[in-house]
Amino acid sequence: MDPDHLEVWFLTGSQALYGPETLGQVEKQAERVVSGLAASPAIPAGIVAKPVLTTPDAIRRVCLEANSDPNCVGVVAWMHTFSPAKMWIGGLRILQKPLLHLHTQHNAALPWAEIDMDFMNLNQSAHGDREFGYIATRLRHRRKTVVGHWEDAEVHRRIGVWARAALGWHEAQRLRIVRFGDNMREVAVTEGDKTEAQIRLGVAVNGHGVGELAAGVAAVDEASVDALVEEYQDVYDVVPDLAGGGSRHESLRDAARIEVALRRFLDDQGAMAFTDTFEDLGALEQLPGIAVQRLMADGYGFGAEGDWKSALLVRVMKVMSRGLDGGTSFMEDYTYNLGAESPQILGAHMLEVCPSIAAGRPSCEIHPLAIGGRQDPVRLVFTAPPGPAVVVGLMDLGTRLRLVANEVDVVEPEEELPNLPVARAVWEPRPDLATAAEAWLLAGGPHHSSFSQALPLEALDDLAEIAGLELLAIGRDTRTRDFRNELRWNQAYYHLAGAL
Repeated sequence: MDPDHLEVWFLTGSQALYGPETLGQVEKQAERVVSGLAASPAIPAGIVAKPVLTTPDAIRRVCLEANSDPNCVGVVAWMHTFSPAKMWIGGLRILQKPLLHLHTQHNAALPWAEIDMDFMNLNQSAHGDREFGYIATRLRHRRKTVVGHWEDAEVHRRIGVWARAALGWHEAQRLRIVRFGDNMREVAVTEGDKTEAQIRLGVAVNGHGVGELAAGVAAVDEASVDALVEEYQDVYDVVPDLAGGGSRHESLRDAARIEVALRRFLDDQGAMAFTDTFEDLGALEQLPGIAVQRLMADGYGFGAEGDWKSALLVRVMKVMSRGLDGGTSFMEDYTYNLGAESPQILGAHMLEVCPSIAAGRPSCEIHPLAIGGRQDPVRLVFTAPPGPAVVVGLMDLGTRLRLVANEVDVVEPEEELPNLPVARAVWEPRPDLATAAEAWLLAGGPHHSSFSQALPLEALDDLAEIAGLELLAIGRDTRTRDFRNELRWNQAYYHLAGAL
């Protein structure tokens, strides 16, 4: 997930008629802007300055280079002076990388007593960027626009959020997802058009028989199992029954074999996300629990019951949130606390919640699982810490893909949960449970989701803009009537847009 080798290219627009002296100043000032942005800890990718662009051919050439460079995840454009927008048509029409339009200028305050026409000719972003904005809008080129001085922390933050979305898009373009078995039988929302997802998002979703994984499990050497079991005992609070000499220790070793084999299989396939289903376990001794949780903690995406869309979303959001406080996990809205003063949702799953959202050191436990027909699975048990979070679902509506996101506030459980044998998070949806749940249901939101205490909603909004996805946001200002109208307007928009 290390994005240190990935770059955002910075394109500065001008025109040749200003002459070499002015263009030299433009280049120096652009380099200073780039140096300032590159030094900002809020921006998670390198910022690379490209030569000042003054001709249509140069603009088209750099856009082609950006498209073909595997390390370029996006492009920032700034019109330092006035760059006639017809020059940008050829480049913008072929540009395939995410675009951010930075509307800034080199100086923050005006030197009132020194302003002359040379100063005015050099500092024309105020109307040079309007020219660029016009042609980008006329070409219907999706982009994010950030306005403010390039040294401002808020400008850095917004560019950084967009850069995270660009990193997520870059990951989706090359992501491979392994599906062990199909999705859970008779379930609707976990279905989807994998071909359309590859066309729209780049992700490749391929099925593999669970027998392939089972063969890998059988081939795992005992030394690898010993090493992983020792790691479990170092990192987690392993219950006595599972510890060395305990009555269930062999179950811990079986879980370790599954993890070793699963990692090797995914690595061999070049896959960073996967699904399984309890309805198709083949020769596996137990449904993968701790193995899935630890793989997610290392950045892999996962979806239960064959839900490849959730696996995609978890992986992309993990890439986007790298380096931020808080974790990201596969999640499911499980049950409600309607008796609370502010009604709550208890989120969990049968086994597979990522320990990146754990408040403390997880407990490694073994408990019965009423479905699947296999041995009791080993899992990590913990509770997520309080704080803001976002719950995001991805669904296939047949005519398009839709994201629905709910901003929530994670809270401490009102009481201990001594008999709940799974990892969990308790949250209060914004603006309230009744409104949020009604909106989610009206949107057709799935029961599986990607839960993140790291990413802001703005990052998902930027990702949706880059990908051309519909995003429905549920938050403090959501009102049911307005939300219902938004659904109706979107239905008309996406129907018409699909024909354009």
